[in-house]
Amino acid sequence: MRNEQDIEKIDQSGFTLIELMVTLSVAIIILSVGVPNYRVFVQDSLLIAQSNSFHSAIALTKSEAIKRSSRVTLCPSSNGTSCTGGTSWSNGWIVFTNPNGNNVVDAGDEILQVGAALSGGSTLSGGKTRITFTSNGFSMASNDTFSLCDSRGATYSKVLVLNNQGRIHAETGTGTCS
Repeated sequence: MRNEQDIEKIDQSGFTLIELMVTLSVAIIILSVGVPNYRVFVQDSLLIAQSNSFHSAIALTKSEAIKRSSRVTLCPSSNGTSCTGGTSWSNGWIVFTNPNGNNVVDAGDEILQVGAALSGGSTLSGGKTRITFTSNGFSMASNDTFSLCDSRGATYSKVLVLNNQGRIHAETGTGTCS
């Protein structure tokens, strides 16, 4: 049997309306500050991942050219089997062996990597239609600046600068976005 003291304890458990309102107010304030910052975090993370993916493709192209003692080329590709031409890299890219230096995927050439199209409305553009590394690791006449942008514009852009020696320099907020 329950006595009156036990019944009082049961009746006093729970939240008051004021406690519930204070808790909801704090939650709303935290969410109103946190949600916009989370979106920026997600957008920044996507750009960094895409920049790293393209940077890795350039590094692979260079290392394979040195390893194979032969030309290796990186070019934009929307189908994963041939170069599409143009200076937009947003639809993907391929890395392939190019021993004859004709910058076309021939029957004897090996496709080493296929880069996927960029997601999230990001764009990647440069001034060259391809990057070719020679057996000494130089990207002769392939120096270029690649701008990776999203809907936020040039302020948040990621830029990869490739010089003739095959070195890559990364920058933030200096891209040219269209």
